[in-house]
Amino acid sequence: MAQFATGTWTLVEAENFDAYMKALGIGLVMRKLANITKPVTEINVIDGIWTVKTITPIKTTEAIFKVGTEFDEVTLDGRKVKTTVTLEGQKLTCYQKGEPDSVLVREFNGNEMILWLTANGVTCKRIYKRKD
Repeated sequence: MAQFATGTWTLVEAENFDAYMKALGIGLVMRKLANITKPVTEINVIDGIWTVKTITPIKTTEAIFKVGTEFDEVTLDGRKVKTTVTLEGQKLTCYQKGEPDSVLVREFNGNEMILWLTANGVTCKRIYKRKD
């Protein structure tokens, strides 16, 4: 069903990421560390249960959810949010309610995933390539 998204994705390019992290209220030291890391995202879907694991040298997070069902999530930057995910075509949108609210949109196109991150009016674009 969601095979377009499953697999391992590696960051290859980012635009406006530092400004996005500032909008989240992340301090200078953590922003500098985050700007030099190349996260790997592993996505799995089994029986309608999604697992999105983000791996960096600093921290690893894992979100396990059903589309349309709100769940508690701790983001890579440590924010505790209430997240609801929608799926439209090959676009997975995560609405995170917290301080501040944020929206993450993953658009899948073959071996490329574009991740749009928005918070406090600032948007960042991160491009990932499928590893497997």
